[in-house]
Amino acid sequence: MPPVTAVPGGQNAPTNFDKLKMGAMMGGTVGVIIGFIFGTVNIFRYGAGSQGIMRTLGQYMGASGATFGFFMSIGSVIRSDADPKWQEMYMRAQRRPIVIMANHAWRRPRDV
Repeated sequence: MPPVTAVPGGQNAPTNFDKLKMGAMMGGTVGVIIGFIFGTVNIFRYGAGSQGIMRTLGQYMGASGATFGFFMSIGSVIRSDADPKWQEMYMRAQRRPIVIMANHAWRRPRDV
Protein backbone atom coordinates (compact mmCIF):
# COMPACT_ATOMS: atom_id res chain seq x y z
CA MET A 1 0.00 0.00 0.00
CA PRO A 2 1.49 3.38 -0.92
CA PRO A 3 2.15 5.90 1.84
CA VAL A 4 -0.38 8.62 2.51
CA THR A 5 0.40 11.78 0.58
CA ALA A 6 0.96 14.95 2.55
CA VAL A 7 -1.89 17.44 2.52
CA PRO A 8 -0.71 21.05 2.10
CA GLY A 9 -2.76 22.25 5.06
CA GLY A 10 -1.74 19.31 7.24
CA GLN A 11 -3.86 16.41 8.36
CA ASN A 12 -6.17 16.61 11.30
CA ALA A 13 -6.57 13.79 13.78
CA PRO A 14 -9.99 12.16 13.94
CA THR A 15 -12.41 13.76 16.37
CA ASN A 16 -13.87 11.97 19.36
CA PHE A 17 -17.14 11.54 17.48
CA ASP A 18 -15.26 9.90 14.60
CA LYS A 19 -13.59 7.56 17.08
CA LEU A 20 -16.99 6.79 18.64
CA LYS A 21 -18.45 5.90 15.22
CA MET A 22 -15.43 3.77 14.31
CA GLY A 23 -15.62 1.87 17.60
CA ALA A 24 -19.35 1.32 17.19
CA MET A 25 -18.90 -0.02 13.67
CA MET A 26 -16.06 -2.35 14.62
CA GLY A 27 -17.78 -3.57 17.77
CA GLY A 28 -21.10 -3.98 16.00
CA THR A 29 -19.50 -6.01 13.22
CA VAL A 30 -17.71 -8.29 15.65
CA GLY A 31 -20.86 -8.59 17.77
CA VAL A 32 -23.03 -9.58 14.81
CA ILE A 33 -20.55 -12.26 13.77
CA ILE A 34 -20.29 -13.63 17.32
CA GLY A 35 -24.10 -13.47 17.65
CA PHE A 36 -24.47 -15.43 14.41
CA ILE A 37 -22.11 -18.15 15.64
CA PHE A 38 -23.57 -18.30 19.14
CA GLY A 39 -27.16 -18.16 17.89
CA THR A 40 -26.60 -20.90 15.33
CA VAL A 41 -25.08 -23.18 17.95
CA ASN A 42 -27.96 -22.55 20.35
CA ILE A 43 -30.57 -23.13 17.65
CA PHE A 44 -28.94 -26.46 16.79
CA ARG A 45 -28.83 -27.42 20.48
CA TYR A 46 -32.19 -26.29 21.76
CA GLY A 47 -34.26 -25.53 18.66
CA ALA A 48 -35.66 -22.24 17.42
CA GLY A 49 -38.71 -22.22 19.66
CA SER A 50 -42.01 -20.65 18.75
CA GLN A 51 -40.48 -17.61 17.01
CA GLY A 52 -38.76 -19.49 14.21
CA ILE A 53 -35.18 -19.78 13.11
CA MET A 54 -34.66 -16.39 11.46
CA ARG A 55 -36.22 -14.33 14.22
CA THR A 56 -34.33 -16.19 16.95
CA LEU A 57 -31.03 -15.87 15.07
CA GLY A 58 -31.73 -12.20 14.41
CA GLN A 59 -32.31 -11.56 18.09
CA TYR A 60 -29.01 -13.17 19.00
CA MET A 61 -27.18 -11.19 16.33
CA GLY A 62 -28.87 -7.90 17.19
CA ALA A 63 -28.34 -8.17 20.93
CA SER A 64 -24.73 -9.21 20.59
CA GLY A 65 -24.00 -6.54 17.96
CA ALA A 66 -25.57 -3.77 20.04
CA THR A 67 -23.72 -4.82 23.19
CA PHE A 68 -20.32 -5.15 21.54
CA GLY A 69 -20.81 -1.92 19.59
CA PHE A 70 -21.80 0.04 22.67
CA PHE A 71 -18.84 -1.03 24.76
CA MET A 72 -16.35 -0.78 21.91
CA SER A 73 -17.45 2.75 21.05
CA ILE A 74 -17.09 3.93 24.63
CA GLY A 75 -13.78 2.12 25.03
CA SER A 76 -12.31 3.61 21.86
CA VAL A 77 -13.13 7.15 23.00
CA ILE A 78 -11.82 6.61 26.52
CA ARG A 79 -8.61 5.02 25.30
CA SER A 80 -7.74 7.82 22.88
CA ASP A 81 -9.06 10.81 24.79
CA ALA A 82 -5.81 11.68 26.60
CA ASP A 83 -3.99 14.92 25.90
CA PRO A 84 -0.56 14.38 24.28
CA LYS A 85 1.02 16.55 26.98
CA TRP A 86 -0.27 14.20 29.71
CA GLN A 87 0.92 11.16 27.76
CA GLU A 88 4.41 12.63 27.51
CA MET A 89 4.45 13.38 31.25
CA TYR A 90 3.35 9.81 31.99
CA MET A 91 6.06 8.35 29.78
CA ARG A 92 8.70 10.52 31.45
CA ALA A 93 7.53 9.36 34.88
CA GLN A 94 7.74 5.71 33.82
CA ARG A 95 11.25 5.77 32.35
CA ARG A 96 14.25 4.35 34.16
CA PRO A 97 16.23 6.90 36.16
CA ILE A 98 19.54 8.07 34.81
CA VAL A 99 22.21 7.93 37.51
CA ILE A 100 25.13 10.25 36.94
CA MET A 101 28.02 10.73 39.31
CA ALA A 102 27.72 14.26 40.63
CA ASN A 103 31.36 15.01 41.42
CA HIS A 104 34.51 13.00 40.93
CA ALA A 105 35.81 14.21 44.31
CA TRP A 106 33.25 12.02 46.06
CA ARG A 107 34.87 8.84 44.82
CA ARG A 108 36.51 6.55 47.28
CA PRO A 109 40.26 6.67 46.98
CA ARG A 110 41.73 3.61 45.33
CA ASP A 111 44.10 1.42 47.22
CA VAL A 112 47.44 1.66 45.48
